[in-house]
Amino acid sequence: MKPRELFLTLIVSLSMLVCGVGILAANNATSDSASAKPDGSSAGSVVGRVRFEGQPPRSIRISMSADPSCAKLHPGSALSEDFVMGSDGTLGNVVVFISDGLGNRSFDVPAEPAVFEQKGCMYQPHVIAVQANQHIRVVNSDSTIHNIHPVPANNREWNKAEPAGSTLEETFAREEIAIPVKCNVHPWMRSYIAVFKHPFYAVTGKDGSFDLRNLPPGEYTVKAWHEKLGTMTEQITVAPGEAKSVDFVFKSPGR
Repeated sequence: MKPRELFLTLIVSLSMLVCGVGILAANNATSDSASAKPDGSSAGSVVGRVRFEGQPPRSIRISMSADPSCAKLHPGSALSEDFVMGSDGTLGNVVVFISDGLGNRSFDVPAEPAVFEQKGCMYQPHVIAVQANQHIRVVNSDSTIHNIHPVPANNREWNKAEPAGSTLEETFAREEIAIPVKCNVHPWMRSYIAVFKHPFYAVTGKDGSFDLRNLPPGEYTVKAWHEKLGTMTEQITVAPGEAKSVDFVFKSPGR
């Protein structure tokens, strides 16, 4: 075989080898992506309760005198919602979520929007959690104009006026815990939106309970976030079909 023919043969062989490796890598990537989705038949859960130990701060009374239409909705005055507690020390408005351990698993975005209401010149609920790209339906149930102004660090900021009785929808594309929200019309209105790339999160009510369901077996980091008390972290292992129990206890500063 002539040198030129030998050279061309080697080039063709090398090209075929490279293509074959590329196809194999692509097939493996597709296989890994498909296997990354959770298997519901062996799913477990993380359940528990969030409590607070110590003397909680007093709720702050909110003056709405700047807008008479708001003030008349609260004859006894409204209270701030940064500390919402049950009678036995349970703590509300805490976001509990899986922060690590899910790998490259992908999850469908909920079709139903999360509802975020402006009612009584307050945001209800005070803290909400959604998946990235899930629609958030903002409802103005009051007889006065509001505006909703999230101030994210990792997402697009937006600021929209909302006339009485109107509704708007928005989304956040990236994970962020948690986005402060304010109303530029009523400065006492404050809330938070937590955004996740997966569905394993919950916001506690006054009873402090949470339940993260349909979690694939594995080792995870679980976090609990509160707007005033910061974040607590637990490392856990969830076996197939197990309901893993985890409690978080926040304490007052200095304890």
